[in-house]
Amino acid sequence: MKPSFTKPFYFIFYLCSFVFLSHAFAQKKNDKIEYHIHRATSAVRIDGIPDERAWAEAQLASDFHQVLPMDTSKAFVRTEVKMTYDDKNLYVLFINYEKVPGPYMVESLKRDFNFGKNDNDLLFIDTFDDQTNGFTFGANAHGAQWDGLLYNGSSANLSWENKWTSEVKYDDDKWIWEAAIPFKTLRYKKGITRWGVNFSRLDLKTTEKSAWAPVPRQFPTASLAYAASLVWDEAPPQVGSNISIIPYALGGVRANQEANSPTKFRRDLGFDAKIGLTSSLNLDLTVNPDFSQVEVDQQQTNLDRFELLFPERRQFFLENGDLFSNFGYQNIRPFFSRRIGLNAPINFGVRLSGKLNKDWRIGFMDMQTGKNDLGVPAQNFGVIALQRRMFARSNIAIMMVNKETLNYSNTSDSLVKLNGLTQFNRNLGIEYNLASKKNDWTGKLLYLTSFTPNTKNNDDVFAGNILYTSKKWVTGIQAERVGYSYSAEVGYVPRINYGKLNPQIAYLMFPKAGGTILSHGPTVMLTHYFTKDFTQETENEKLIGYKFNFRKTNTLFIWGAHNYVKLLSAFDPTNYARVFLPAGSEHKWDSFGFDYTSKPQALLTYLVSTRYGGYYANGTRLRLNGEVGYRFQPFVAITMSANYNRLAFEQDPVLPKELINKQYNLWLLGPKIDVTFTNKLFLTNFVQFNNQNNNFNINTRLQWRYSPASDLFLVYTDNYFSDTFQVRNRSLVVKFTYWWNV
Repeated sequence: MKPSFTKPFYFIFYLCSFVFLSHAFAQKKNDKIEYHIHRATSAVRIDGIPDERAWAEAQLASDFHQVLPMDTSKAFVRTEVKMTYDDKNLYVLFINYEKVPGPYMVESLKRDFNFGKNDNDLLFIDTFDDQTNGFTFGANAHGAQWDGLLYNGSSANLSWENKWTSEVKYDDDKWIWEAAIPFKTLRYKKGITRWGVNFSRLDLKTTEKSAWAPVPRQFPTASLAYAASLVWDEAPPQVGSNISIIPYALGGVRANQEANSPTKFRRDLGFDAKIGLTSSLNLDLTVNPDFSQVEVDQQQTNLDRFELLFPERRQFFLENGDLFSNFGYQNIRPFFSRRIGLNAPINFGVRLSGKLNKDWRIGFMDMQTGKNDLGVPAQNFGVIALQRRMFARSNIAIMMVNKETLNYSNTSDSLVKLNGLTQFNRNLGIEYNLASKKNDWTGKLLYLTSFTPNTKNNDDVFAGNILYTSKKWVTGIQAERVGYSYSAEVGYVPRINYGKLNPQIAYLMFPKAGGTILSHGPTVMLTHYFTKDFTQETENEKLIGYKFNFRKTNTLFIWGAHNYVKLLSAFDPTNYARVFLPAGSEHKWDSFGFDYTSKPQALLTYLVSTRYGGYYANGTRLRLNGEVGYRFQPFVAITMSANYNRLAFEQDPVLPKELINKQYNLWLLGPKIDVTFTNKLFLTNFVQFNNQNNNFNINTRLQWRYSPASDLFLVYTDNYFSDTFQVRNRSLVVKFTYWWNV
């Protein structure tokens, strides 16, 4: 009897329903922990010196709780926080006392620093008290700023930037961080007098992470489910007109020796605009945007059968970006903004996003691209997302995505075939996101369908997962079914026509206090791929591992795995030699390895990741991956990353003769130097050597933040062939941006 493909989804549905009903009316965990914020009784000057009367009269938040290494006691390191406000700004003050003498640990003065490698303070605010979305602001011990958008209850998008100011000062036994956050920077509903809030501190000298409102150690301190209450003495002020114009001017030159084309000079103007329709609903406009200053992607060696995913970094797409980008799963995204403007210029775009009230969120986006150099006609991209909060922390959402090729009827057949153009591609989806009161139960149920012309059976997607996380246990299951003809041209769905089951379980044990090992335990994860009706298995991975978490926060993970793959299409196992294994061939292998990350407190940090074992066609694969970093505090951070893969093939019945007795050595080297002259002047030099795609890249980026959220960029990019080091192309761009509040 054939198994029904719906059974995994019924199981997840019933489990989600049980958890949902169990937690539907639960109160927020730390709701009764309150910080009462009062209007400032004097002017506040942001200088890191809390000598104003307003600070003397503000409520004191102290007695932090330890989160790491253990969450069973008060914090050993003393931290005090105060907040106040006036008509324009929300003010926050952290006073960080020392427990252990010595220099503070910081990576650099660069914005949005690596959390785990810096002594730092973080503020988390949930302006709608919905335990799902919010803002985070912070600084490290030398004044480098941190800001981001909180989504999914605890995740932070640090690519978001906005206008605010802060200062850090030192005393004999403490360091002080003081900040002013304009209300125009925040999004909140008129009249709401109760927000969510939490304060977090990381002190690397004692390896202690602490929070004012207690947070279980298995969750990040950004978890809004554990936020305390920020109680206002009156409704936060309405800021009046909230309009920002952000124009840019750009000049540059580009030489493409590979294409033997003449040198091109660039002179561009454009602008973004942010219009606050309400204090919680924002309209973004962009005309002729340019993203040349965005940091380059960190390349990866790709030995997978599917394309890699790189994150969105362009500012226009980031605010409330979770409404669009987090619909679905990591490998089932009906919308992925990096598809827009990938090979064509963006002419203009409009985006409406934010809160309608505490329960409803809306997102609307429309982007227009122009005709590209290959003759591909202009295209229009439209997205609508609507999200409704369900009870305490869960939500239900719908999304519609449309990609339309303009003037399609006049496009030549050869151009259509060469670029895979369709007249339109549309997706419609609905999902339910489960999040329990304590964040210990999370899950999702998803349905998607697509519409493309000349496709008789527009197929669909079913997916669901449930995950339980406690101090000792992590256990869950995920199921996916993606149809044969499902298509998401504006999304990221690298694999179609499959069914998948992915159960996992992990357990942690805690030895007696005082030892070098804080916790340790096993992990088991099974990943099974089937035909889409779940009747025939096509691929699986069985992984068992053991993890050690050390008291100094270094970690070690040892693992072993067994893999089976039945190729459904021809595949080049090197993604380099262009020699393919036949469809239908079956492959099995075993492998093992370990991953080690050093303690972050040291000036010299490193990580090592290894893999050795079998590979396709009875081959062998050795992978050595590592990163070494050294910091000359606080001005210079040097990182050297290296990824080496050795693929060796001998004899196998399905092995093409071109691969017999062949060995391939794939290198990806990436030295990076960050020089932070001040917390407003940064120089980044990033070099990447990748012989898999025959490219050697140099990217140098100088950024001067001459005013809050206003920058001058100088970006130089050079690309060479990695085998001959002949020049492929190079460019130089100067870009000036200014944030103007109307």
